[in-house]
Amino acid sequence: MNKIRSICVYCGSSPGRDEVYIKAGHLLGHSIAKAGVRLVYGGGTKGIMGAVADGARRAGGKVTGIIPRFLMNKEATESALTRLDELIVTDNMHERKHLMFEKSDAFVALPGGIGTVEEIVEIMTWAQLGHHRKPIVFANVKGFWDPMLTLLDHMKTEGFVHTSHLVQPLVVDQPEAVVSAIMVAAGADSTPTEGVQSVIDKM
Repeated sequence: MNKIRSICVYCGSSPGRDEVYIKAGHLLGHSIAKAGVRLVYGGGTKGIMGAVADGARRAGGKVTGIIPRFLMNKEATESALTRLDELIVTDNMHERKHLMFEKSDAFVALPGGIGTVEEIVEIMTWAQLGHHRKPIVFANVKGFWDPMLTLLDHMKTEGFVHTSHLVQPLVVDQPEAVVSAIMVAAGADSTPTEGVQSVIDKM
């Protein structure tokens, strides 16, 4: 059984137009903390990012924020960042993404913008290449990810996803059900989460 010690959450640094998104962030952060799992996220203290971290902290959870230096005063405030259990400041986005991957045992996409899409797609790409078998979840709050899921199905139908068995993200509508879905997925998959070394060696 693969042990889930930390969950990475990708999400918007803005609140969105519906308060349900902020609420979802709080609920997910709270449930991660209550499960005794560390939250790993992009370090922002505003928008949905801030809600996830706040939800985890208020529930007594551990939070690791990873943020590029140039975004510290855009997505966060330095005083708010001091409340995190662990803060890692990187030189660039590339370093941030790799650290988030290395420190996480599963990945969740809450509603967000282009950056959120880019992050979760990259994680799916690495899964497709055999780089990892860590659980991937679309937290489909209010059907937010429906267009994305339709696109993924379209890509498969048109023959552009040849290893779809390696890319099977979970779709969970209720944010409070995300953690339990991850635990079930991790328990059912006996493949090491780090991936297949023979495939990685060819990358």
